[in-house]
Amino acid sequence: MDLIKKALEFEQKKMKFPTTSDRILAAREAKSLILSLNEIYKHNKEAQIMEIMKRLTAIKKRVEKRLKGIPAIVE
Repeated sequence: MDLIKKALEFEQKKMKFPTTSDRILAAREAKSLILSLNEIYKHNKEAQIMEIMKRLTAIKKRVEKRLKGIPAIVE
């Protein structure tokens, strides 16, 4: 599962995006990974894939909040 490895690498990557374009690229990458994992999840129904998608969604939401100018609150 190369896609799962790619998602885990993205999750482990340093989440400092100094420029707006970096944030946009990160949000797009997270979205594409989530959608790709969702296609796999539809067939397998593995809990591990769902957990990865949840974590990536949280990262994507933080990046999008930062893009919109809303201060990111760590929960």
